[in-house]
Parts: sequence; structure tokens; C-alpha cells
Amino acid sequence: MERVKLGIAGLLLGVSGLMMAQNANSEWPKLNMPIIQTKYTADPAPLVYNDTIYLYTSHDEDDAEGFKMQNWLLYTSTDMVNWQDRGPVASLQDFNKWYKGDNGAWAISVVHRNGKWYMYCPIHGHGIGVLVSDSPYGPFKDPIGKPLVWQKEHWDDIDPSVFVDDDGQAYMYWGNPNTYYVKLNEDMISYSGDIVKLPKIQDYQEGPWFYKRNGHYYLAYASTCCPEGIGYAMSDSPTGPWEYKGHIMDHTPRTRGNHPGIIDYKGKSYCFGQNYDIFRFQTSRHAERRSVSAAEMEYNADGTIKELPYFQDCKLEQIENFNPYRKVEAETMAWGYGLKTTQKNPWARDHWNQLVTDIDEGEYLMVKGVDFKKGASSFKVSASCHLYGGFMEIRLDSKDGTCIGTVKIDHTKGELREFETKLKSVQGVHDLYFVFKGSPMQKGNLFMLDWWEIK
Repeated sequence: MERVKLGIAGLLLGVSGLMMAQNANSEWPKLNMPIIQTKYTADPAPLVYNDTIYLYTSHDEDDAEGFKMQNWLLYTSTDMVNWQDRGPVASLQDFNKWYKGDNGAWAISVVHRNGKWYMYCPIHGHGIGVLVSDSPYGPFKDPIGKPLVWQKEHWDDIDPSVFVDDDGQAYMYWGNPNTYYVKLNEDMISYSGDIVKLPKIQDYQEGPWFYKRNGHYYLAYASTCCPEGIGYAMSDSPTGPWEYKGHIMDHTPRTRGNHPGIIDYKGKSYCFGQNYDIFRFQTSRHAERRSVSAAEMEYNADGTIKELPYFQDCKLEQIENFNPYRKVEAETMAWGYGLKTTQKNPWARDHWNQLVTDIDEGEYLMVKGVDFKKGASSFKVSASCHLYGGFMEIRLDSKDGTCIGTVKIDHTKGELREFETKLKSVQGVHDLYFVFKGSPMQKGNLFMLDWWEIK
């Protein structure tokens, strides 16, 4: 999170971003754009567990001008390009024993230990709280009823990063503009010893990401604002001293803020960050409506990191093909600009389940790298329509590509119903496009989608 007011560099936009604003859906495949488009997401906190990436993010509201942040979101993926929206998993209301405000849900860190999921949540100006759950999807509960850390003499206590070392000792790093750490106890909801303030690390601003790889300790961070890049330091010890090594991504006027999250997954390394590239589709002015991007990164033999260009110019390839022969939640997509998602039933056991909404004439949803294998024969979708309905065209490889089937979605009185159609012969791997068309009587908000499956 940045406190510095927008400067000249923050006002500058990448030329490509301005051009794309004129035609977002046709230009996006040419560049490595943000991985989430249906909501504004920031402060990525990726975690790998049981062959799945759990990407926790903070959430900028759609009408945010400054920072308007009330809850935390979760997305999952097994291929790095198709992400399933799991909805909000925690909010400021989970801290209502000691915090009564409705803003300030800033950058979190999540770790899994001893069968529990621990979420470390800064509340701007009120320290860092902790939540615990038996599931990565929540619900998360406040086990201590107070901040875990709160240095009331300043507002530095934001952007926690928690890591459990090989010997079982857990550490939490955090801070803007200063860097702090503390040793967490095994219960992960208390700490021992004093809070340690580190000497100034070159180019450090905020958003530390603390991790270990091949015997090296890393502290990646958002580098000096504004615009922020992603810098990093290395150490032979979890507590430093830290040696500045340079940039993972240099400062650039193509975005204002950044915030790193770094993982290894299925034999590759990835750097997540944030930018304003989706908001730039709408306007050239500035508002705090950010989006998470990701890029493949590489290490040198000595453990240092090869510098990346800006996210749009980076590489992000699909790791494995997508299996369509199952019930697929409609909120699983590689691209869905213009669409929105909303909770299907916040009180149900699967409270994370979402519906795809705000479906307008001409918009589309894309699932990348779908493996039809030796052939598919039918398509079924669960949908809800309040008014006139519309059509869902099933196309291959582009929004104007070969149409292999069309589903007519009728009025359902607001209830979910299943609609089905036969498919033309299709084999092999294709990008799958669902293109939405309106009836003659209705052009906007055509219907809502719950899930789809192919047989």
C-alpha cells in the first residue's frame, strides 16, 4: 500500500495501455495482462498446497478513488492461466471484537501449518490481526480478539509476510517505510522476544515477501515509491543482515504501485505483482483500482534473480491443459473483462461458490488450453435469467472462431436451470470461448451462469 500522493511518474501511462483502452477484448491476448478481470485485486499472496495455487488478494472496490478495501479474496489454479474465483474468504467484520471500521483491509499473508490456515491481516492504523481456519476457503475466525502486533507510536504496521523455516521457527516480516520482524510461536497466534527493526534496506518501500530457496533467504519488496518496482535482498540467515541485490522488476511509469508474491510451482518460479492495467481500459485518470499480474521468473546459478521487464512484456504460459470433462464452475476463466462475479449463497456449505453476472451483449468468457481429446458431443450449462434471456455461443480459439454449438437460455423466473445443446465435432486442444448474444428485446444483463460441463 502506498501513502505517497500521486506524482508525475504516477500520472504517466504506458502507450500500449492507452491503446488497449479503446478495444480491451480484442487486444488483450497480445500482452501478458492481469490474471483477474472480474474484480479489482491487489497485494497478491500466493500459496502452494496439494498441487494447487491458492492466491489470496486484497480487494479494491469498484467505486474506489483512494484505498477502499473491506475484505480479502481467494482464487485457485492448477495451470497458472485459468483461475477460479472463490469469492471473499474474510473481511474486516471478522475483527469486530476490536475494530469497528469499514475500511483498511490491506495486504495479507497466509500460511498453512499443523492442519490450520493462518491469515495475517493488517488493518491500516490499527496493527496486524490474525485469523484461523480449518480450510483454505474459510470461514476464518479471530482467535485472540486483539491485534497480534500494534506499534501505536506510528502507522508502519502493514504488509505482513509469514514464513515457517525448515527448523519449525516461524517469522513475520512487515512494514512501510521501515522493515520489522518478529519470531512467531508454534501456535502461530503469538510471538516471543522483541520486535526487531532492521537497518534501512536499499530501495525498500513496503510489501516484504520473505521466503527461502536452495539455502538462500530472500526478502522481495515493493521498491521506493512512486512508481514502485520490485526489489530484493538476500541473506544467509532468516534475520539478516540483508544484502541488496537489485530489481526483480524495475521502476516504471507504466504502473504506480507494486507488491510481490513469489512461489515455485510445478518446476517453474513465478513472481506476482500488481498494476492498474485493467482500470486503464476505462480511463487514463488515476484511482486505486488495481489488478494482480503474474510472470515466470528465473534464478541465476548463484541464487540471484534475473530481472524481468514490465508484466505486459513478460511470459506466462499455461502449465497443463484444461480438462473440460467435469462440472466446471463458470467463474473459472483466463479472461472475462466486462463480466462480474457474485456469491451464489453466502450461507451454504460451499459459500465460496460464485455466479458469473453482468453478462452483456457481445461480451465473452475464455478458458485457455481446453483439451477435448478425441471428441466431445454435448454441452450443458446451469443458468438463471430474470427477463428475456439470450444465447451462449460456444466458439474455438477466438471470439469469432468456429462455432461448435449454441445454447438458448430462456426466462427461468430467477431460478437456476440446466440448458443443453449438441456440439459439432471437435478434437484436440483449443481455447474455449463463450460468446454472449442478446435477444431482440434485451441487450444487457442477459443471464447468470453457475457451471458448465462437456460430455
